[in-house]
Amino acid sequence: MAAVDPGCTDTPVRAFGTFTQDLHDPADWFKACGVTSVAMESTGVYWIPAYEILEKHGFEVILVNARYAKNVPGRKTDVCDAAWLRQLHSHGLLRVSFRPDAEIATLRAYLRQRERLVEYAAAHIQHMPFDVRTALYGVLGVDLTEIHGLGPSLALKLIGECGTDRGHGRASSTSSPGWVSRRVAKSSAAMCSLHAHGDHPAGSSVVALPATTIRRSDTALGAFYRRLSSRAGKAKDVRATARKIAVLFYNALRHGITYRDPGADH
Repeated sequence: MAAVDPGCTDTPVRAFGTFTQDLHDPADWFKACGVTSVAMESTGVYWIPAYEILEKHGFEVILVNARYAKNVPGRKTDVCDAAWLRQLHSHGLLRVSFRPDAEIATLRAYLRQRERLVEYAAAHIQHMPFDVRTALYGVLGVDLTEIHGLGPSLALKLIGECGTDRGHGRASSTSSPGWVSRRVAKSSAAMCSLHAHGDHPAGSSVVALPATTIRRSDTALGAFYRRLSSRAGKAKDVRATARKIAVLFYNALRHGITYRDPGADH
């Protein structure tokens, strides 16, 4: 719905459609009526296409918050709103809302879209675990998620950081892959001995996460964490538990050993 000065035309208020061509019709009508400046309410996101089209046609377009352009009490209709908004605009009584220029508006749209995608990512990941777990098992022949703390997402991250070919090193209950690095915790001096086979700080940060989350679990790894925490600082028990998880991961990957939790009493 749009309104112009009644002195310009016999039909000062007109309704227009919402299809693409219909959005260009108000611009043609405004030009025929000698309009140079247009005020419009910001309702949801529906105003954006009309705003951009009017700008492209050379009009000065101002955006108005609907709460600042309320009509007098009485029956509310689109015709009354359009006429009232035109009248306020003709007297310069409307408060203009901020609208950035085209380049900044485009940047804002990209950033907001990115924000939404990041928010949706968590929900979509929840739909993935079974498929990821099955796919990993098909590739590796072993279920890495049997290792407590390693969910499908974390297991996939470790594969992404370390690959599937670990044949260049050795692994046992007393050895560890080199990416259990000093960066698992800030106390780097205590971790230097774990650097024998290379440095993969990204992998180490991944195994540090489950090391902190399993501390209260009723599992062998959880019990191991709690035993250490009773006689060592937090940094040491996180490092040691992360190392243990990394060794289990390595042995599963290198030797196909399926982890079976012996229980918290082990």
